[in-house]
Amino acid sequence: MSPFWVTAFLDSAPDHHQRGVGFWQAATGYALSAPRGAHEEFATLLPPDGDAFLRVQRLHEGADRVHLDLHVGDPRRAADAAVVAGAVEIVDRGDYVVLASPGGLVLCYVDGPAAQRPAPTVHPDGSAARVRQVAIDVPRASYDAELAFWHAITGWVEHPSSVSADFRFLAPPAGQPLQLLLQRLGEEAGPARAHLDWGTTDRAAETERHLGLGARVLAVHSHWTVLADPVGRTYCLTDGPPG
Repeated sequence: MSPFWVTAFLDSAPDHHQRGVGFWQAATGYALSAPRGAHEEFATLLPPDGDAFLRVQRLHEGADRVHLDLHVGDPRRAADAAVVAGAVEIVDRGDYVVLASPGGLVLCYVDGPAAQRPAPTVHPDGSAARVRQVAIDVPRASYDAELAFWHAITGWVEHPSSVSADFRFLAPPAGQPLQLLLQRLGEEAGPARAHLDWGTTDRAAETERHLGLGARVLAVHSHWTVLADPVGRTYCLTDGPPG
């Protein structure tokens, strides 16, 4: 069952959740919803137009991570199909189902409505940026199985990268906000994890904006720059189109 929308969740350790949320609010230029959940642990980053595709969660315990919500018409049915494809079910909450991919990346099936992709944020200098991709980072030993799993549960078109043989893209139908990048890591084994990639029209200018908000540069490559936000969460600014 192919998702009609994907939401990326920034899950943060409790001791620095607010600081992390403040950075991502400022970096995106999005408003923050009122908190919700039994412990007011969830909130949504609200773009000025279109439907939300970024949310935040304060964890009860554990380290920072990114997880994905896949929006479908029937979460229970989609979860059952994902288990057949190799997922492990963690818990059925009734209105959503939590699973882990074969490599251990957390994902949820939800049925929340969404349809309109937000426009990129345009800055006063005319440059534009938007989070456009979730990169799933996978050790070599489990890469093929993880790629096959995400291809199976999304049904999205797979295509190679012109930059690296270790990158494979899963492109959603037109109008969705996030594509997936499956990245094969140099390490042999370990859990799969994820980070967010921005598309920018001026990567240098966008980097300076993020540095001004408290991020720091970890590495600069020909087509992307790796940064860490003020709480240490890694993400990338890329030359990919933000739209």
